[in-house]
Amino acid sequence: MKRLIIALLFLTSFISEAQIVGKVTNTLKEPLPYVNVYVQDTYTGTTTNDDGNFELNVGREGIYTIIVQFLGYTKVTKEINIKSFPYILNITLNEETTSLDEVVIDSEEDPANRIIRATIAQRKENLAKISEYTADFYSRGLWKVEDVPEKILGQEVGDLDGALDSTRTGIIYLSETISKISYQEPNDFNERIIASKVSGRDNGFSFNSAQESTFSFYENTIDLSAAIVSPIANNAFSYYDYKLDGVFYENGKLINKINVIPKRPKDRVFSGQIYIVEDDWQLYGVEIKTTGSAIQVPFIKEIVFKQNFKYDSEYDFWVKLSQTIDFGFGFMGLNGEGHYICNYSNYDFKPNFDKKSFSNEVLSFEPEANKKDSLFWKGTRPVPLTNEELNDYIKKDSLQTLRRSKPYLDSLDKKSNKFSLTAPLLGYTYSKSYDKWRLSYDGPVPEIAFNTVQGYNSSAGLSFFKWYNENQTNWLAASVNATYGIDEDRFRFTGRITKNFNRKNNLRVSISGGSKLEQFNASEPISPLINSIATLFFERNYMKLYALDFVRFNYQQELFNGLETRVRLGYENRSPIFNNSNHYYINNGSDVSYTSNNPLTPADFDNSAIDEHSIFKSNIALRITFGQKYFSNPDMKFNIGNELYPQLTLRFENGLGASNNNYNYSQLSGELYQDFSLGNKGEFYYRVKGGTFFNGDDISFADYQHFNGNQTRVGTSPNYTNTFNLLPYYDLSTNQNYLEGHLEHDFKGWILGKIPGINQLNFNLVIGAHILATDSRKPYSEFSVGIDNLGFGNYRLLRVDYVRSNYNGVKDGAFIFGLKFLDLLGL
Repeated sequence: MKRLIIALLFLTSFISEAQIVGKVTNTLKEPLPYVNVYVQDTYTGTTTNDDGNFELNVGREGIYTIIVQFLGYTKVTKEINIKSFPYILNITLNEETTSLDEVVIDSEEDPANRIIRATIAQRKENLAKISEYTADFYSRGLWKVEDVPEKILGQEVGDLDGALDSTRTGIIYLSETISKISYQEPNDFNERIIASKVSGRDNGFSFNSAQESTFSFYENTIDLSAAIVSPIANNAFSYYDYKLDGVFYENGKLINKINVIPKRPKDRVFSGQIYIVEDDWQLYGVEIKTTGSAIQVPFIKEIVFKQNFKYDSEYDFWVKLSQTIDFGFGFMGLNGEGHYICNYSNYDFKPNFDKKSFSNEVLSFEPEANKKDSLFWKGTRPVPLTNEELNDYIKKDSLQTLRRSKPYLDSLDKKSNKFSLTAPLLGYTYSKSYDKWRLSYDGPVPEIAFNTVQGYNSSAGLSFFKWYNENQTNWLAASVNATYGIDEDRFRFTGRITKNFNRKNNLRVSISGGSKLEQFNASEPISPLINSIATLFFERNYMKLYALDFVRFNYQQELFNGLETRVRLGYENRSPIFNNSNHYYINNGSDVSYTSNNPLTPADFDNSAIDEHSIFKSNIALRITFGQKYFSNPDMKFNIGNELYPQLTLRFENGLGASNNNYNYSQLSGELYQDFSLGNKGEFYYRVKGGTFFNGDDISFADYQHFNGNQTRVGTSPNYTNTFNLLPYYDLSTNQNYLEGHLEHDFKGWILGKIPGINQLNFNLVIGAHILATDSRKPYSEFSVGIDNLGFGNYRLLRVDYVRSNYNGVKDGAFIFGLKFLDLLGL
């Protein structure tokens, strides 16, 4: 009965608003998905869904010429006379018969090469024809998982908010949008979403984006996390071989079907077929794929692109009507597939853009865009839902009210709030979801560490989180934490209260205070985990600490797009501390032993780098993101930056009211950072930092400018644009003028991908250069060459670099082993 009701609802929604409805199949009566169906000489069209069904709104009765077009099949042109609605039109497509009979075969060269050369020569002219336009855009995205494990890394997966059925299979994301898009080369883009629908969320905003989904193979590269070389790029012959598979005619136009064959399958390339119109040298269709290893997203198995074009006589150009993207994924036992379908209509290639046509807001939602009812969608949706998609909407929309109800949320909390025997050691969370709050306890076991000041140490804490709306844009958080070191035999307590007001300008204030141990370099260049291993197993106690009692007030807010401010005001009391433990696991010989906790004189165990003192500190930072682009909806703003311009941060730090007048000072500093793509040649990063002190001659060492060194030979960041990998942590700390610069280029396979044998490993060559200059000392420099994307299968989170340093005539070299997963885990 349930299936019958769903089928009837589907049929009702399918026919009640549709004008021309039908199904497209092949000669075996199998449904054909993503077939273009449109009215001749117009942009009134649609695309079949996964079940082969379509609905086409034509507005009024009369005579129409309907075109049915699909790659690999003969195009059907059918004239129909509509006298009443709905008009039923079922179409059977025959597989396209390609022929090489009319092609002159050159024994020395495949005729496809001539076609590709002509298309490449026409590439810029073709790009110019789509250099600016407006269009209507529809997209639908679906993610589906199957056989989901009960647990991942020991954590309960649950039913993913009702998405999974009894077989642990189901749709975890289904969303669609209707929008109007505008584009002007090279980088101006605007999308205004008219309607947005998310399965299971009547107030949800879709994450589908026209800009992220619009790909032109006339460009030299397609950006898919990595830049993939187009089959008709200027340098395409360096990456591909081509074979003419056959030709066919459409309305007197000769269409060439060409197989695209990578020269090196592990390179940043596609494979498949492209269809090119003879003499026009334009794309008629695209059906190509690439792999997760090529785009360096290992959990993606394969991505398949299909694009269909139609001839526009007004503009004398073949324009894209539809695009589908299909992909499979798998990670940690979680396997599934995704589908995105895009439909373009009502192009205008001669828009009257002015200076106000574009802004930094590249995506926005009209008021009530997420409140459109089912009648609107029935009458507007250009691609009908499949039975599975309709069933998902019905199921999750019906569950939505239930899942928000107090009894249901209380039942979920009752299950998750069960107290386990390991909770006192590992942690525990108690939730009251209906009342929008939760209380968490962080156990001591995950925080166990070792340093020579505290010996074995750990922390435990309580945190409270309260949110005031469903999207959690307005929330309050409070926490208290206790740390205890066995050899120091002392408890230290800290607390914090934070209020976040919104996600539009990210207004946030917090008050914190307490007593803790602080690294002299507040950037914490060495993590507790790495320090524990280096100390216990190698007798290298690199972490240097002082005792800090403090009270701080923090405020942050985006003043306007591209300008964010952060302010910190506080009182600090600093005290020296000394080693209390000499424990280790492995004795590395008489030439290796623990150093003191004094970073200035590591052999001095009796004196500290600082004396006890107090000071009032203020820190004001302005972060400017030039040309910052952003998405927005009524509740949130998402900044996405702009790789054409750098990000500039200006800081002013001030210490006053110190217990020792010599410790009062000011520091002005700045930082410039940018990363941008060089197409298929990789990613380039740079960071430049500099600053100067005022009245800083006799300040406390705690207020010096410290630099992020590394003596552990272990790297923990995705790139090294903020680290000197062979610099001792505090050797070049300064209270004078300073300047540091970092450059890094990740070739993303551009070099190693061309070396036979090595290209099978999918490694990336990375080179870097780093320099540090201060007033009082000679410059320090580092140069590095490394291999990134190391690992096995889906786990590519390792990197190895050889670094060569030069300081004061002394040169040194060492290998740095990068563990990027530590950064992802916050370790």
